[in-house]
Amino acid sequence: MNALEIEEAISELAEQPFDKAEFPYQFLAAFGNKATTIKRLRSGASNSSDIKGGVLQRNNIHIATCDTGEVDATLQALRQSPQTAAARAKFILATDGDTLQAEDLTTDDAPVICDFEEFPDHFGFFGALAGISYPKPLRDNSFDVRATRLLNRLYVELLKESPEWDTEERRPDMNHFMARLIFCFFAEDTDIFHGEDLFTRTVEQMSERDSSNTHEVIGAIFRAMDCKLDDREATNTPRYANQFPYVNGQLFSGSTEVPRFTKIARSYLINIGNLDWKRINPDIFGSMIQAVADDEERGALGMHYTSVPNILKVLNPLFLDDLREKLEEAGDSPIKLLNLRKRMAKIRVFDPACGSGNFLVIAYKEMRAIEAEINRRRDEINRRTEIPLTNFRGIELRDFPAEVARLALIIAEYQCDVLYRGQKEALAEFLPLDAQNWITCGNALELDWIELWGTTGTSVKIRSDDLFQTPLDQAEIDFENEGGETYICGNPPYKGSNWRTKQQTEDLGRLVSSRVKGWKALDYVAGWLLKASHYSKYCDASIAFVTTNSICQGLQAAILWPLIFADGLRINFAHTSFKWSNLASHNAGVSVIVVGLGAAPTQTKRIFETDALGTTTVREVAQINAYLLNAANVVVHGAREPLSFEADMTDGSEVVPENWTGC
Repeated sequence: MNALEIEEAISELAEQPFDKAEFPYQFLAAFGNKATTIKRLRSGASNSSDIKGGVLQRNNIHIATCDTGEVDATLQALRQSPQTAAARAKFILATDGDTLQAEDLTTDDAPVICDFEEFPDHFGFFGALAGISYPKPLRDNSFDVRATRLLNRLYVELLKESPEWDTEERRPDMNHFMARLIFCFFAEDTDIFHGEDLFTRTVEQMSERDSSNTHEVIGAIFRAMDCKLDDREATNTPRYANQFPYVNGQLFSGSTEVPRFTKIARSYLINIGNLDWKRINPDIFGSMIQAVADDEERGALGMHYTSVPNILKVLNPLFLDDLREKLEEAGDSPIKLLNLRKRMAKIRVFDPACGSGNFLVIAYKEMRAIEAEINRRRDEINRRTEIPLTNFRGIELRDFPAEVARLALIIAEYQCDVLYRGQKEALAEFLPLDAQNWITCGNALELDWIELWGTTGTSVKIRSDDLFQTPLDQAEIDFENEGGETYICGNPPYKGSNWRTKQQTEDLGRLVSSRVKGWKALDYVAGWLLKASHYSKYCDASIAFVTTNSICQGLQAAILWPLIFADGLRINFAHTSFKWSNLASHNAGVSVIVVGLGAAPTQTKRIFETDALGTTTVREVAQINAYLLNAANVVVHGAREPLSFEADMTDGSEVVPENWTGC
């Protein structure tokens, strides 16, 4: 079971009437325990609990239901039970159907104490029961998982009623519609829209219960948000739609056609709107929701979440550590703090495989935190940010993740403004949205990064369809970073030579086929390193990507790295192999590395290593070669003839039967 399936099962359990005898088994079933396992627990064959009403699953959890008001005493009994220790239970849980309490006995995390109907909000706390190690944000807050699950249901239900929206031609319209909905849900719960639950309440009140005109009501609201208030009288905007502000930002421009709703779809929309969207975490939600619009990925819905610690393995050594060091050195010096703030305002961050914007969102939030500390030390707490959101840019092949990426950045900016300046100031400056482009939808290995992003201090023009339907001939957009730093980062698709599509092989071939033989052995991710290497010849950029570890091993290392080193880049830091896992149940993850490159080699280079327990150590070294070793920059090329004996190797490691004659 994945995160969304578990959340759904737990939510359904919380909605059922509480059954004191059945709850422990229902709870375990919700976390993926098989019927045979439950049967053995029921029979007592594997239930060694010594608590009345208790169920003890060895190496997992000790659960007990109790009479009303006895939860504290029951949890204490579970904690002190000899059987809890003997069975090495990870969790204890007690409930009377009104309240629920639970503890993780393997960590120092705070216990769960909540009303019974609210325990699905804490499902991530029990992730180990399903073999899933949830990052702390998901352990503390399940909102993003629940919202993703319901949005997925809405998406699928709408396509049943409007199958034409599922065609290749109409899919971008469907994805754009979903992006608009997400914005509306967030805006109505954060006072961007005036009036409590304005969007959800308006749809619920103005549309028929049979859903026959739901699409018309939503379409009218969308059109209103693309029309300035002074112009609405001429457009005959319905009174109910006049309550909505002018949003601009091209989010509601273009077609405002809405797919037809069924009664079920209308119910889903209202339920989604009734969630508390103030709790959204843009870096979690964006990565989980991106699979909704992809038929092949929908079965893996929710598994794309990349933890913040993993993202920071890229961003920290790339540039964030240096900013924090400079902040420490500045102390309370007003001049040094001012200079650091000015430097940060000119930094550009590019992710040429941005997905739903995780790396960009985390980079933005971390920089805003540093800026806020600068402002605090300078006694300028309410100062407007000088970090332009448009300096955080990306390329994404698929249109829906690209739309979500921009929404995630918009939401991150608003949340940072509320956190560091207060809601009043944040609301005053939020609308109308900026129409400038941040995320380009296209093939990163086909696009010219120089024309797309320019070099430091120059203007750029978007060359492909950008987010929110900006036309190809849009005006040039200046980056606000004359003389600033440029950082390229991300987690591009890996795709070994045996897994690439024909299109992906052609993408790679365009970059490297004329430069080196044997290029087809390279993983697809090598294309991003080669594009970034080429870009760095025209712009002094520092680069860090998550990649497969195979590009620094064997044949691939000898093919790829001489090309990159020839462009003048050197490896300034690296993380050796570690597991980059997702939220799939019992997922082992793929072994990856992080490689940090720069044209200006640093005096001290760093190699980060993570052990089996997740502890990371760092070594300062003189140099880092193609194999991520502190050794000379020498690569080992393949050879068809042995060095030390005359016999030829013809079949590699192929197994040959005994007494084989070669016939």
